[in-house]
Amino acid sequence: MSRKTIGLGLIIIGIVIIAGSLLADVLGLGAASGAIGWKQLLAAGIGLIVGVVGVVFALQKKKQ
Repeated sequence: MSRKTIGLGLIIIGIVIIAGSLLADVLGLGAASGAIGWKQLLAAGIGLIVGVVGVVFALQKKKQ
């Protein structure tokens, strides 16, 4: 599997983590208060890190 494919996969996973964590209240997974809690922000940060790592992987040139 190429680094570009792995990178694109990580980008997609990061986006899903961010969206899922920020929409947890709407999806019925979070508190009913409607406010974004610290656990949601932590998960969104982790999703952002995963996405950034994916971008780095996708943009790296092949070593020859």
